[in-house]
Amino acid sequence: MEADFRVAHPEKAHAPDHKEPGSESAREMVVEATNLEKRFGTLVAVDGISFRVYEGEAFGFLGPNGAGKTSTMRMIQCVSPRTSGELRVFGMDTQEHPREIKQTMGVVPQENNLDPDFPVREGLIQFARYFDIPHADAVKRADELLSLMALEEKKNTTVEKLSGGMKRRLILARALMNRPRLLILDEPTTGLDPQARHLIWEGLRDLVSQGNTILLTTHYMEEAAHLCDRIVIMDHGKILVEGKPQDLVKRYAGDYIVEADSTQEVQECLKRHDIIFDAYEGRVQIFTQDPKEVTRLLLDECSMGGEVAARPASLEDVFLRLTGRTLRE
Repeated sequence: MEADFRVAHPEKAHAPDHKEPGSESAREMVVEATNLEKRFGTLVAVDGISFRVYEGEAFGFLGPNGAGKTSTMRMIQCVSPRTSGELRVFGMDTQEHPREIKQTMGVVPQENNLDPDFPVREGLIQFARYFDIPHADAVKRADELLSLMALEEKKNTTVEKLSGGMKRRLILARALMNRPRLLILDEPTTGLDPQARHLIWEGLRDLVSQGNTILLTTHYMEEAAHLCDRIVIMDHGKILVEGKPQDLVKRYAGDYIVEADSTQEVQECLKRHDIIFDAYEGRVQIFTQDPKEVTRLLLDECSMGGEVAARPASLEDVFLRLTGRTLRE
């Protein structure tokens, strides 16, 4: 059975239409943050950030651990009050209309929080009661989503007997039970094998193509590049950059990366030719539009005796260049 991701949008109270700067057609502003700040005592988790998310786009938050991504998502979900600034979802203030906002959302949290008291299918049906979904509709929707997530054979299984990947798929199914206008995903495909991950990606892109909106945090750069129309990269509570993934790659990493063993002779040679490079862990990394010329230079003029490798630049290169390579816990 093919699951239906479409939603029946409820009446859009308190949600005025907005026009995205530079766009030819009006699109509703789903999330609007202005100078948003979150403090925990003296710790500044989110430091005065501003961003807008529009209807029908997938918007990603990237950053190292502790960058402020999850704190931002929790404020959008109306489960953590902001310290200062403004935050609206569908035109409603998150601290004045939390109940109405939550009705429009589906949430996939970072941690598994499934109810262990119900078998898989019954758990979805019971969850639908939070949204006043009629029982017959809930049963139909649960069966559709279990089919989509390849969990039909586990419908009568208890949650404890599911694998980690199955639990992640079940959590996503639960988040879609109310046909949300806004789907919030915090590390949604952690623990999934490649086949399951691509299955979910396909479903999420289908959801966006039908006009729904996704907010996503992920540590998988490939996932962000594949799913997101726009991203922000955060660090130390601030937004470092914002834009389309492909535009950010071109702006901060260029078209190609050339890597080679780092020696003092190689570094001095690159400096003499005014070539900008990064050096780390015994390697040099050169961002370039002309990998053939850089490779020739390394081999012919820099006396490069080791291996030289060239590859297309990626979002991961941008991420590491902006946030560094130091491990964060």
